[in-house]
Amino acid sequence: MQQPHAPERPAVVVLCGSTTYWDELAEAALYETAAGRIVVAPGCNMKVPHPLWADPQQAHRLKQVLGTLHLRKIDMADEILVVNPDGYIGDSTRNEIDYALSLGKPIRYTHPVSGRDDRG
Repeated sequence: MQQPHAPERPAVVVLCGSTTYWDELAEAALYETAAGRIVVAPGCNMKVPHPLWADPQQAHRLKQVLGTLHLRKIDMADEILVVNPDGYIGDSTRNEIDYALSLGKPIRYTHPVSGRDDRG
């Protein structure tokens, strides 16, 4: 018996950007999903109080874990979407862009970038 042809996997896009713009990240996830892409996004907004990061030492450890986890998300993604309202790109996002570029990942931006940040 012949195996049915498996459908092609949709593109996997990872969202990068400051969690200051949590609502904008959610909106980007919505549009990317509606466009038929698999969305991988930050899972924690540490700018909002939560028992998991209430203790400063625990928060510091978690931030390190989340940073490494996000790089692994970039590893598995087909492309990167930088959510950058008003062109804002912070240091962590800039590092993620550099990492994605080192892997040859295509990068898109939600808003125009200028100067040093125009790397994708």
